[in-house]
Amino acid sequence: MLIRNSNIELLNFLHNELELSRADIAVALRHRELDNGPLPMLLWQYGLVDLEQLERIFDWLDEQI
Repeated sequence: MLIRNSNIELLNFLHNELELSRADIAVALRHRELDNGPLPMLLWQYGLVDLEQLERIFDWLDEQI
C-alpha cells in the first residue's frame, strides 16, 4: 500500500486529534483500496467518525491547501 506524505499527515491527524485507533484507520484504508473513495467519507460510511468529526477532517484538509 502506497501512502503519500500528505496522507501521512492526515493519518496522524486522525490518530492524534480525533483519537481514532490505528485499527480503525487501517479498516478505512483497506476499503479505500477496494472502493477508491475519499478516506474521510469511508470513515463516516463505516461509522468510524460521526458528522462532527467528519466536519473537523474537512476543515483540517481545507487548512492544508
